[in-house]
Amino acid sequence: MAPKQKKRPTDPNQLAHSVVADAIAASEQIQPTGKVKKKNMAAFALSQLGAAKGGKARAAALTARKRKEIARKAAKTRWSARPK
Repeated sequence: MAPKQKKRPTDPNQLAHSVVADAIAASEQIQPTGKVKKKNMAAFALSQLGAAKGGKARAAALTARKRKEIARKAAKTRWSARPK
């Protein structure tokens, strides 16, 4: 025999409150896994250094013609009509 469900209120505000209270009660029963993702600060610092150099190095490696093509394509995409 299934457990008897409690009667839900018909007032929308009371119903919303009841649903939120049930969700909070259910979430408190779930046990956290205890796994916390930590950042490796050395790796983070290295990635920041690479990110700072990347754009400048790429621009220096490109020819003026290729940079213009990329800029033209970006402007065309930016100003094109967006689909609805």
